[in-house]
Parts: sequence; structure tokens; C-alpha cells
Amino acid sequence: MAQFLSKESTRTSSPAQGSGTQVLALGFVCSILRALLLLQVVLRLLVWALIADTFYHLCPAHGWVMLLAVFLWLVTIIFFRLYLFRLHMKLYMVPWPPVLMIFNTGNTVLYITAFITGFPEVEQTSLKGAWPYKQQEAASFSAYSMVIACGVSTFFSFQAWRGVGSNAATSQMAGGYA
Repeated sequence: MAQFLSKESTRTSSPAQGSGTQVLALGFVCSILRALLLLQVVLRLLVWALIADTFYHLCPAHGWVMLLAVFLWLVTIIFFRLYLFRLHMKLYMVPWPPVLMIFNTGNTVLYITAFITGFPEVEQTSLKGAWPYKQQEAASFSAYSMVIACGVSTFFSFQAWRGVGSNAATSQMAGGYA
């Protein structure tokens, strides 16, 4: 038995050189997704505040933007807290990467409809240069900014769902997001 143990090597292997960059890239993608979720929370609050300051109840299109801004702001806060406190790791039975990708895709489509319905109403409900005009114009621009932010979030959540820049074990263990 002693001869057998003396012949065996207990040397451990080190990971390949490229694997460190894959883990670093996965961490970078995750931080981008978290930063984009935070950006969405702030922009949705801005859209909500700007629309709430106008006479949105007089224009049904602005009511639609208000509904989207408030509802999706609350849902985004829930997603942000899930990822901030890493609760998505404890709820491993939910496929989080496709859920977040579908959520971001739906947000993009809904905010496109909000921008398309809200922007033409700006000139019809206010005098150009008046205070309500500027508020509605700022709200429409914020909704357009949300379209861009949601589109970028959709792109990065799709990249995370496909597992670009990560290995299979890391993405399965982290649910696609570290």
C-alpha cells in the first residue's frame, strides 16, 4: 500500500489561461444588466413624474403612458431587488435569463407604443412654447429614452441568455447572471 501511495501524484491542475477572461466577461455583462435595470428605474420614475405633472387625464394617450410608466416602474423595482440581493439564485427553478429577456422585449414594445401614442398628442393639447407643452415634450423624450434603454437591455439580456462570454457550468450555476 505504501508503494502505491508513493507512486501516485497529488498534483492539482490549474485552470486554463482563457477561462479567467470568460468569468471576468460574465461578471462585466452582469454588472451592465444591473446598471441598465437601475437606469430603467430612474428613467421610468422620470417619465412617471413628468406625465403626472401634466393634465394626462384630458388626453387618453398620456393616460396610457402614465399606466405603463407606473406599472413597469414597479415591476422593474421588483426585478432590480431580485438581482441586487441575489434572490434569483435562491429561486433556481425559474429560468431567469429568458424571463428577463422577455420582460425587456415586452418593455421595448410597450414603450414604443407609448412613444408613438404620446408624442403626436403633445402639439394637439398645448400651445407651443407654453409650460404644459414643455412638460409633455420632456415626457415624450423620456419615453423615447426608455425605448433606447429597454432595447439595450434586451440586447444584453439576449447575450446573457445565449451565454456569450461564459462557460456552461458558470451560466447554469448562476442562472445566466452572476
